[in-house]
Amino acid sequence: MDTTAQTVTETAIPSGHPCTAAGPASEPMDVATALIQLTGLVQGIYARVSERHDLTPVQAKLLCVLLEGPRGMADLAQIFGVERAALTGLMDRAEKRGLARRDPVPGDRRALQATLTDTGREAAAAFHAEITGQLAQLTADLDLADGEHLRATMTGIIQQHRAAFGAGPADCR
Repeated sequence: MDTTAQTVTETAIPSGHPCTAAGPASEPMDVATALIQLTGLVQGIYARVSERHDLTPVQAKLLCVLLEGPRGMADLAQIFGVERAALTGLMDRAEKRGLARRDPVPGDRRALQATLTDTGREAAAAFHAEITGQLAQLTADLDLADGEHLRATMTGIIQQHRAAFGAGPADCR
């Protein structure tokens, strides 16, 4: 493991936490523990890259979601798992920084949709490029077959979840 990934792991999951107890190298950790540790690693990388781009992780996620195109406020509230009122503060801060704006929805006077500004689109594209590059490094040492197996397994889990629970939160893709 490179020192960057090791540092992220150590800061994402405190030393001595039960989820860091993988056992001896000869004993593989169970799937749940592995997923918890991988989640901590990914979240740590996401937070570090967000900070380098002068964004909070939530702002980075908003930009990535909007990079796919304008979204209604109700849709964004569902993606973020919050009430529409809670989304207002996030959008207020994004607008204040010139990253996004709220526009009326054609044909519905009461509805608003969030859209990236040119500055927001540039910030989202730069963040997306760096985060995908950083995350790709996590699997860079896998051989082709193992990398494909991991990709197929993750895709299957995501598709099963979406089929059972509806479309999940979007993120940088």
